[in-house]
Amino acid sequence: MTDTSALDPEDRKIVTLARSARARNGVPEGAAVRDETGRTYVAGTVALDSLKLSALQTAVAMAVASGATSLEAAAVVTEAETATAEDRAAVRDLGSDRTPVLVAGPDGTVRATVTAG
Repeated sequence: MTDTSALDPEDRKIVTLARSARARNGVPEGAAVRDETGRTYVAGTVALDSLKLSALQTAVAMAVASGATSLEAAAVVTEAETATAEDRAAVRDLGSDRTPVLVAGPDGTVRATVTAG
């Protein structure tokens, strides 16, 4: 486990935003990504009959739709122990193999930092 207060302030911000999205929307996951200019995009799980996206996939899609060309970092707040292969692939598509993905529990404590690769 990682003490969230020990994180870089910008990384702590995306974890906090992801946690807030999860709580506010009552969804299984919340996520946030930071693009190459420092802008953040926040999302929750999308679970419609015709469309299913994880929170992290939704946040990446929002960044792309807003014109982002790269990602610096991503965060997901989830009950899961790590980011799924599909989530890491979405981050890698806009970022790189080395883009960090912070995985935090519902309390905001970072459990792991993995790379998109």
